[in-house]
Amino acid sequence: MSRFSDDEFVPDDDVKSFDVDDVDDYDDLDEYDELPDDEDDYDDDDDYDDDDLEDAGEDEIDFVVALYNDDGERVAVPMEPILANDLDELITQLRRLPGDAGAVGMVSIDHQFYVIVRVRGRNVQVFLSDATQANDWPIARDVADFLGEDIPDPDDDPETMGDGDMLADAGLGEFDMEAFAEADEDSDEILTDIAARVHFGPQFERAANTSVR
Repeated sequence: MSRFSDDEFVPDDDVKSFDVDDVDDYDDLDEYDELPDDEDDYDDDDDYDDDDLEDAGEDEIDFVVALYNDDGERVAVPMEPILANDLDELITQLRRLPGDAGAVGMVSIDHQFYVIVRVRGRNVQVFLSDATQANDWPIARDVADFLGEDIPDPDDDPETMGDGDMLADAGLGEFDMEAFAEADEDSDEILTDIAARVHFGPQFERAANTSVR
C-alpha cells in the first residue's frame, strides 16, 4: 500500500538547552585594569553571533510542500516559504495537518539540497541530502542541531544526515534515499521523483507549482 503505516516512529533526541552561567558584576572599576590591552587576547566565546546564518530568500526557496493521507485521500499542500528557514516551526506546522499517519514536509533550497521531515505527534524524523550545507543555510544547520551531529567541513564530500529509512513503509528504503541524494539532478527535481515513488506524484507537482517558485 502507498499509504503511510501507523507504526510508531522512534523519536530523535530533543535539542538540548544549556543554562547560561551567571556572571558576577564588577564591584570595583579598578578591576577592569586587569583586562588585557590587546584585543586579540580577549576571549572569543562571545563571538557566536558571527556564526549566524542569513535566511534563504524567497528567490532561493524552491518550495515547501507537505504530504499526508486524509481518510485515505492523498493530499499535498504548499506551505509558507518562511518555514524553509526554521525546522522547529516547520515541525509545528506539520503537526497541525490532519494526516492519518502524520505528515511529511519537503523543502528544496536553491536547487542545491533538500530536507525531508516526517512528523507524527511527538515523533519526528529528519533527513538532509547534503550535510555540508549546514555551513551556509539555517534549515540545514537546524537539522544538524536537532540530530546532535557535528557539522562537516564545507570542503568535505557531500554526505547525507538523518533518517534515511523514514519512508521505508511507503516503499522507499534507506538505500534508495541515499541513491536519490547522490543523483546528478537539482534538489527540486529529486524531491519530485521521491514524491512520485511514494505515490504522491500528481498531488506534489500541483502543490510545488503553486509554492514559492
